[in-house]
Amino acid sequence: MAGKKRSKKAEDDDLEAVNLPPIFADPIGAEKALFELGKILDQQDFSSEKELNDFLQNLIVRGQPLPSLAPSTPLEEAQEVMYEAWTTLSPTRRIKLAKKALSISKDCADAYVLLAEESAKSFPEAIRLYEQGVAAGERAIGLDEFQEYVGVFWGVLETRPYMRAREGLASALWAMGDTEAAIDHFQDMLRLNPDDNQGIRYYLLSLYLEAENDAALQELLKRYKNDYSAQWFYTQALVAFRKYGDGIRSSKKLRAALDYNPFVPPYLLGRKRLPKEQGPYISPGNEDEAIDYASDGLRFWHETPGALDWLRTTVDKSNP
Repeated sequence: MAGKKRSKKAEDDDLEAVNLPPIFADPIGAEKALFELGKILDQQDFSSEKELNDFLQNLIVRGQPLPSLAPSTPLEEAQEVMYEAWTTLSPTRRIKLAKKALSISKDCADAYVLLAEESAKSFPEAIRLYEQGVAAGERAIGLDEFQEYVGVFWGVLETRPYMRAREGLASALWAMGDTEAAIDHFQDMLRLNPDDNQGIRYYLLSLYLEAENDAALQELLKRYKNDYSAQWFYTQALVAFRKYGDGIRSSKKLRAALDYNPFVPPYLLGRKRLPKEQGPYISPGNEDEAIDYASDGLRFWHETPGALDWLRTTVDKSNP
């Protein structure tokens, strides 16, 4: 069962570090490639970084899918089953594969995540499955490694199922109205992985706006000040208006938002209707991003007295 919708796609730039070819275009495919690559590298004994780079370049020149090696542990075998499950179109087949993965290893966090998303009939049931996934992920990582990886989670492949389970748990708790618990989970996930490959900051953006916690909101905006997205630009403008009203500082933030994505105001002002369904992709600065932002951000502009009038006046002055 799905929880709250994340309004921004997560990032996945892991492959850039080794300059691998785009063996798989999708994030799960890329992760599977890294999974297979890790098994291959574990069987090698490089005496220098140059040997490692030469080996990787040889794989690139070949331009072929990475060879699939036999799993060395039950958890590896279960994870391979889950990579198949994530890319299977049939929901029934995905559920069967997730159950198969758990029959191989109870430490397969991704299996609990898929079952929570695909088979749970209620949020309490989904929460129980996500909690099992979080516990499984912790067991799979190990206590010592868990502490060692703090600050670089997601960069370590073995942490990703745990992070997916915890994201699902926090989202389901939010959907159930337990916003305090959801905030605690999301904040701790940013502690584990400050680079925020999953886009957890966008959840917190909405949660802080809901709670009208402008202090935490400003801290989050400052922490990820280099974020270029409609969510960040327009939220900065809205928070500035809440604090300063129609003044120089807030107007500067709003002009920056309008320059970044001019497609947002018509949806916020009701001059264009939001589509019933959103497309699968978001292009920065384009209309699909404007729709994605407005679908979640519109309520916050409505709830801020005078914000929409300020936006309308600014837009109309810019487009006489």
